[in-house]
Amino acid sequence: MPAEKPGIVVFLGPSLSRDKAETILEADFRPPAKRGDIYQAAKEGAGIILLIDGVFFQECAVAHKEVIYALEAGAKVLGASSMGALRASELDIYGMEGIGMIYKAYKSGHLVSDDEVALIFDPFSWEPRSEPLVNIRFNLDLAWQMGVISASCKDRLFHCAQAQYFPDRTYERMLSDAAAMVAEKELLRFREFLEREKRDFKMEDALLALERVRDMIK
Repeated sequence: MPAEKPGIVVFLGPSLSRDKAETILEADFRPPAKRGDIYQAAKEGAGIILLIDGVFFQECAVAHKEVIYALEAGAKVLGASSMGALRASELDIYGMEGIGMIYKAYKSGHLVSDDEVALIFDPFSWEPRSEPLVNIRFNLDLAWQMGVISASCKDRLFHCAQAQYFPDRTYERMLSDAAAMVAEKELLRFREFLEREKRDFKMEDALLALERVRDMIK
């Protein structure tokens, strides 16, 4: 008989809908991880633990020690997109695997603060209710690279977004706050960019991570 595939636990919330995730990977999907959840999954014998979303300010966040415990217990622990990217950038030296653009940005030091990936979400549907700063940052960079906005416009818009408390952070509020500092034509071009070209980098990294786990168990 073929060996049984290891149990797979995925902590997922606002980065990607569960419906979409289930089309990619069959797993035990759990809500955003809080302190103790990684430890519990490892204690239950999970062979693969994928951390995508976790709580930041609502409850105690995932502890470094519990990830190390899971690794020492023999689990493969991966991280991407949100809390997973942050913890992987800190713990990859112990064997946690990081995946995606956001993980690489934390690892390189381009991203530093937890605030980059923090947002608020509906506690029942996990739908995001604010925009994570990292998505705003990377979309502004993309718009500048495409020649949609100038470097000074990019910087002013980003500073407006960065100044907002994370539960209130949205593209619309950023644009409103910047209205007196940025030429109207540039704001209009960026609005059009958002309608046509806006990317969700947290979602993209979550998809990559699920695909990585799927490939691991083939």
